[in-house]
Amino acid sequence: MSENQERTNVQMSQEEIAGAVNALHANYERVRQQLGGVIVGMEEITEQLMIGILCRGHCIVQGMPGLAKTLLISQLASLMDLSFVRIQFTPDLMPADITGGDVLEEDRTTGRREFRFIKGPLFHNLVLADEINRTPPKTQSALLEAMEERQISISGETYQLPKPFFVLATQNPVEVEGTYPLPEAQLDRFLMKIKVDYPSLDEEREICRRQTTDYSFTPERVVDSQTLQSMQELVPKVVVADHVYDAAIHLARASRPEEGQLPANVREMVQYGAGPRASIALLNAAKARALLNKRYHATSQDVYEVATPVLRHRIIPTFNAEASGVDTDEIIRTLVQDIAGSMREAG
Repeated sequence: MSENQERTNVQMSQEEIAGAVNALHANYERVRQQLGGVIVGMEEITEQLMIGILCRGHCIVQGMPGLAKTLLISQLASLMDLSFVRIQFTPDLMPADITGGDVLEEDRTTGRREFRFIKGPLFHNLVLADEINRTPPKTQSALLEAMEERQISISGETYQLPKPFFVLATQNPVEVEGTYPLPEAQLDRFLMKIKVDYPSLDEEREICRRQTTDYSFTPERVVDSQTLQSMQELVPKVVVADHVYDAAIHLARASRPEEGQLPANVREMVQYGAGPRASIALLNAAKARALLNKRYHATSQDVYEVATPVLRHRIIPTFNAEASGVDTDEIIRTLVQDIAGSMREAG
């Protein structure tokens, strides 16, 4: 444990720590229960989104149309009493359409004209950037400052965004006409890239039953924004041992071809690896996962469990990988197995 963590943990007694962890876990279970009345399945997706929210991170949610991505996100916002907005990203969307801008107004009594800033839809707690890859890079770049600094700069003035603030972006996995690739600099600002797959047979049967009968469910609010921020403040205090730090750092470094640590079977499959921001993301996500599982310490297994959503948008495969049908998830699984094995041998 680091000295900073020791000083932080002194401020909380064991009883206070246990109480905070139990309260967080109870709120998470209530969120899952309430979502279960509206959304069928998606337990793993819900956990990953909650990890992102606890880490104050942004997430990409990728899946085919009709898989309830928007419904899931909007329901999460409702359960946590967060202001929610959905922005449909289109080719003609301009930066000012999402950030807001100055509008010239005239005072009818004095005839004086002056500019007034009109806030855009980014000034909400939870922003759903729907089909984010359908808008040109110029508009995509308008999100960079908001995502990293939680602020917007317009005409020399800086405006703080509300707290908490999250960007959850959806995109279609099929490359079709009219889409633009997200710049690597923007991709790296997303904590995780979450994949939503088709439901199982039983889940689809339940979906059809609910949609074709008079089934109804009204979810109740679980936490308010103040409670959510208190839950977020608990994440940095989670205890992390040195070997867990090593697991996250070695995993990120192993993905970089220039480090020469890639396993032989994927050595020709990786063009660019994950940067230092990935190591930080792995550790923060592992801490949040530990809390959701009612633990105040993160383990190497927590790091390995969050590795795929944290790394899948940070590792760029080569043409050889795409031609061979090897996707990024498979590369990450190989890296995790290699690092986990070497860590066990070293331990």
